[in-house]
Amino acid sequence: MKPRNTVEKTALLQGTLDMLILRTLLFGPAHGHQIAKHIQRTTEDVLQVEHGSLYPALHRMERKGWIIPKWEMAKERNREFKYYRLTPPGRKQLAHEESKWKQLAAAVATVMWPAPGDPS
Repeated sequence: MKPRNTVEKTALLQGTLDMLILRTLLFGPAHGHQIAKHIQRTTEDVLQVEHGSLYPALHRMERKGWIIPKWEMAKERNREFKYYRLTPPGRKQLAHEESKWKQLAAAVATVMWPAPGDPS
């Protein structure tokens, strides 16, 4: 059984994983492990993307045309990796997801920290 805080992190991640992956790819092509590590480092280990969530999300986004994969030789290793790149429809989807996220965050903040004098 997962510890309680792991379950909470997973629930948040499932709703935002596509947006986080698309945002990561905005910086340039990356393979799966790089994407997961970027999200983990950027969030100071608060979000940890498991391969069991990451690769199904990558495949789903590939089917939707938001990202395109290409096998390439890694610069630092003598091995091929599948690098993912953001497509123009992926950039559009990212903008849409960011907009929805900002609305959600603002709504939650309004409930959690109402303005002074608000009857809530």
